[in-house]
Amino acid sequence: MKSESKLNADAYLGLGANLGSPKETFERALNLITEFSEIISVSRLYRSKPYGFSDQPPFVNAAARISTGLPALELLDQLQLVEQALGKKVIRENGPRLIDLDLLLYDELELETKDLVVPHPGILERDFVLLPLIDLNPDLSHPQWGTKTLKSALGGLQERFVGERPEDWSFRS
Repeated sequence: MKSESKLNADAYLGLGANLGSPKETFERALNLITEFSEIISVSRLYRSKPYGFSDQPPFVNAAARISTGLPALELLDQLQLVEQALGKKVIRENGPRLIDLDLLLYDELELETKDLVVPHPGILERDFVLLPLIDLNPDLSHPQWGTKTLKSALGGLQERFVGERPEDWSFRS
C-alpha cells in the first residue's frame, strides 16, 4: 500500500452544492484553490437527486483536476478552509449545503486515516461523482480498483442515473 504523499501530485476534487448559486460558489471555490494548487481542468456541471437524505433540493456536482505541491492531508486542510470561507455548515449528514469539496484521488495514493480516505470511498458507486470525473478522464483508473476504469464503473450504474446537465461551463482563473 502506497502511503506517502508526494509533491507535484495530480489530484481530483469533487464539488457539490444545493443551496445558493452552486455555479458561482464553485467559481469562488476554484479561485481560492488557485492560491495553493493549479487548476488543470474542470468538468461540466451535473444536476442530481440528493444522496442519502432525500428531503432537500437537487444537487449540482462537478469535478476538478488539480496539480498540487501539498501532501494529501495538508491539501484536505486547505480544502476545508475554503469550505469555511464560503460558509459551509453541516446541517446533517448528506444534508443541504452551500459547498462540499471532497478529495477524491491523489495520484496513486492509498491512505486511510480518521480524517481522510483516498481514494474516496464510494467513487465507483456514485454516478454524481463518476460523470464529472469521466468528463476529465474517462479511462482514469486506480491501483486499488484493479482493471476497472471510471467509464466501466459507470456502465453498471446507467439505470440509476437520474441527473441532467444544467449547463456547460468552463472555469477561468
